Amino acid sequence: MIASHLLAYYFTELQHDKVQQVDKFLYHLRLSDENLIDVSERFRREMDKGLGRDSNPTAAVKMLPTFVRSTPDGTEKGDFLALDLGGTNFRVLLVKVSDNGKQKVEMENQIYAIPEDLLLYVNTPLFRRDVVSLLRKAIIKRGDFDIDIVSVINDTVGTMMTCGYDDHHCEIGLIVGTGTNACYMEEMRHLELVEGDEGRMCVNMEWGAFGDDGALDDLRTDFDQEIDAGSLNPGKQLFEKMISGMYMGELVRLILVKMAKEDMVFQGHTTPDLVTNGQLQTSFVSAIENDKLEGLVSAEKMLRGLGLDPSVEDCVATRRVCQVVSTRAAHLCAATLAAVLRQIRDNKAAERLRTTIGVDGSVYKNHPQFARRLHKMVRRLVPDCDVRFLRSEDGSGKGAAMVTAVAFRLAIQHAERQRILDALRLSQEQLLDVKRRMGEEMNRGLAKESHDQATIKMLPTFVRSMPDGTESGEFLALDLGGTNFRVLLVRVRRGKRRSVEMHNKIYSIPQEAMQGTGEELFDHIVHCIADFLEYMGMKGASLPLGFTFSFPCHQSKLDQGILLKWTKGFKATGCEGEDVVTLLKDAIYRREEFDLDVVAVVNDTVGTMMTCGYEDPLCEVGLIVGTGTNVCYMEEMQNMELLDGSEGKMCVNMEWGAFGDHGELEDFSTDFDKAVDEHSANPGKQTYEKMISGMYLGEIVRNVLLEFTTKGLLFRGKLSERLKTRGIFETKFLSQIESDRLALRQVRSILQHLGLTSSTCDDSILVKEVCSMVACRAAQLCGAGLAAVVDKIRQNRNLPELKITVGVDGTLYKLHPFSNFMHETVRDLAPQCKVTFIQSEDGSGKGAALITAVACRIRDAGQR
Repeated sequence: MIASHLLAYYFTELQHDKVQQVDKFLYHLRLSDENLIDVSERFRREMDKGLGRDSNPTAAVKMLPTFVRSTPDGTEKGDFLALDLGGTNFRVLLVKVSDNGKQKVEMENQIYAIPEDLLLYVNTPLFRRDVVSLLRKAIIKRGDFDIDIVSVINDTVGTMMTCGYDDHHCEIGLIVGTGTNACYMEEMRHLELVEGDEGRMCVNMEWGAFGDDGALDDLRTDFDQEIDAGSLNPGKQLFEKMISGMYMGELVRLILVKMAKEDMVFQGHTTPDLVTNGQLQTSFVSAIENDKLEGLVSAEKMLRGLGLDPSVEDCVATRRVCQVVSTRAAHLCAATLAAVLRQIRDNKAAERLRTTIGVDGSVYKNHPQFARRLHKMVRRLVPDCDVRFLRSEDGSGKGAAMVTAVAFRLAIQHAERQRILDALRLSQEQLLDVKRRMGEEMNRGLAKESHDQATIKMLPTFVRSMPDGTESGEFLALDLGGTNFRVLLVRVRRGKRRSVEMHNKIYSIPQEAMQGTGEELFDHIVHCIADFLEYMGMKGASLPLGFTFSFPCHQSKLDQGILLKWTKGFKATGCEGEDVVTLLKDAIYRREEFDLDVVAVVNDTVGTMMTCGYEDPLCEVGLIVGTGTNVCYMEEMQNMELLDGSEGKMCVNMEWGAFGDHGELEDFSTDFDKAVDEHSANPGKQTYEKMISGMYLGEIVRNVLLEFTTKGLLFRGKLSERLKTRGIFETKFLSQIESDRLALRQVRSILQHLGLTSSTCDDSILVKEVCSMVACRAAQLCGAGLAAVVDKIRQNRNLPELKITVGVDGTLYKLHPFSNFMHETVRDLAPQCKVTFIQSEDGSGKGAALITAVACRIRDAGQR
């Protein structure tokens, strides 16, 4: 035994020189930061190759799907069996998971030996067989119990799931023991081997094979090649052979043999044990790298066990060899981990990634320096990642139970969510019923006897004709529908240069004008018209004017509109019950500066139809699906019992948002619809609009999310104050979330913007599903109503097939995938109608001018 005082002497005097000598000899095993960054980049490319459908067959790193779709969220509960089979012994575990306010896992297990003859017997028959099927058959054959086999996993996934139960940020599993492997949660959109592109799935990387295709050849030393040549699987698992416990001790042994042959240690002597494969175990490496003095003592003991008579200098050299080998292993492991962390960070588009790595394996747990070196290098290679390393306790057994618990939770939650969402699903039979009821209400609104009781008022607009291309001239249009309004000059040209040219200016209406007297409001409007004419160099001009007035009106002729009720914050006195055209003309008269011919007052839906009708002669329907919703169409005069005359057609303003106000949609209304209606400004009114339009869809979604969260199906059951706030979930968020181009990380960003900071990827998937369901129902209901309209036009004309165009405007239609569902519903419910949809551009302003132009054309023709 080397005396301790001599150890101390040699330690101070000889260590530095000997360490330098060993470092020089093992130069190729010492990797710089640049080397490691390069390894990380190579591994990232290998990951991409393994994820690709076409490149996977030739990829060394296979990136295998595990079909584990979620990590634990802490709400798992129940009793589960786990079977841990991985060697000559196997364990059966009973795992009890409770969630009674405090996460708790209790385990009982029994270890069983597998007889050697059974091991030999099953070796070949099990190859390429489904082990779950074999286990099920064995259970059935026994017949005295029944077990539902939910999942089959490997130990790496088990490690991630075990740690994921204790830390919800855990999304990576790592094993560095006898072998090595890693798994992590990958975005489904990158997993080309599996159908579907939403959500995440755990990928079993099988990263031990990294380098099998030559990717690490320039970093592999003669010692690595010698280890590989003497292994049971030459040319395979090359990365594993550079870092795992099965090979670390052997690598140290080979280096010591080489150094002895070059007279650097042991006075140039070797022994039979030193040159025998497997005589230096990795556990010896761990012991040698303990505290300096204790490590040298362990080195001496190990070397003497190999038949050597080591000096203190030999012990120092052996210790340094162990340090270089284990450091390279830790640093190579850090480089590949850095690639995984960058992949996850990029997936989330995060400036900084906060995540946890669950770790197991004898090298990581037992080696005194490996974990510290690994952690330090990971943080150096990816400084923009805040990484926590969490040691797994009993990862393989507990992990299998946790995967089962998560699968069990997901199945129960999925069933409950679908039960809730079923209320929003509409069958084709139900949609046909909506179409039929809409048609009945349209007829009631048109009939004199039932008009007063009808929910759909089918109001005459006195627009009798669509543009025919012969319109021409200059027209003013006034577009009033909110706190801002526009004055437009529209020039319509006919003939070969047929076109519509527009100039406009936007003006605001101050609060005092909105809530003062009617005279003050209309004087302000006329003042803005005068300003616009001066701006256009047309001061004092006399022009026909079309007035888009988007408030509820009763019309008895084209140039008259009796205001029924102010909305949108307007309260100007002396206007309700009055003709807005007269109020405008009186204000023009008071100005005494110009004379305008107010030819038509129209709403924005009619303006949309006229704008699109100018481009497409087949357009006879106008649809708005935005903040609100409405439809107009050209009806046969013979069906309009409220008016005299039966010749020709007239545009009918349906005001279809009120459909259902008498209970026509009661059997389709959900608790979510009722909650939205109850807290609206007009309970019991505009029932159809509240199920379809942009003003309400976000609030329906919020109520569904509230229900899910209350039942523990979303956001881990934690209700945020923001989610309780009415109107917080705007329809624009619904449109963004529903966008086909939007990745789940962007959905999560929207949720975090809404204060839902604890949301997970799984939450984002569910929120997207809810948005899709609510929007799909809205589009289908809208499509069912529109199918009734176009079918009525076809029946009016006794046509076997109708070709017709619908002009559409509104933010919901334009900005949301709403349109696809709506088009499909119209096709399904009105198969005899070939419907084309065109988007309106500036329907409200341009449409008013075109209606004025058509009215002037007809008037001029009558005068001739």
